[in-house]
Amino acid sequence: MNLNIVLFQPEIPQNTGNIARTCVLTNSKLHLIKPLGFSLDEKHLKRAGLDYWQYLDMEIHESYEALREKYKEGTFYFSTTKGKHFYHQVNFKAGDFIIFGRESSGLPDYIRDSDPDRCIRIPMLETSTRSLNLSNTVSIIAYEALRQSGFPNMK
Repeated sequence: MNLNIVLFQPEIPQNTGNIARTCVLTNSKLHLIKPLGFSLDEKHLKRAGLDYWQYLDMEIHESYEALREKYKEGTFYFSTTKGKHFYHQVNFKAGDFIIFGRESSGLPDYIRDSDPDRCIRIPMLETSTRSLNLSNTVSIIAYEALRQSGFPNMK
């Protein structure tokens, strides 16, 4: 199964590095939507991704609109604490796009409101904390999608 993991304006290089590593090991494509809160040359980004960068399938997009224009036929899901559905209630398919928001503010309203039925969330206790770490959230949802398809080509 080929997933498309999309980070909307990521801010923390270590998270993006960890997510890049997850993408390599799950045969997922990483999409980054500008502006980025760091340089792709940052040592923290490279260190978090270890020596996996050469294997990463990655695209950088100037804007959310540019991503949607390029992949008009794509199926998009939006990971948000405001999601209507739990992530495991979605029937993921190869090629799906899962969009994750900024570490500090999540996805903007205009993206979430574009298709509220495709907004998904991970269940969490109600506390004063906002959400799970971004790289953990990506891993949880990506592995659910892979589980649904029987972990194709995985050992």
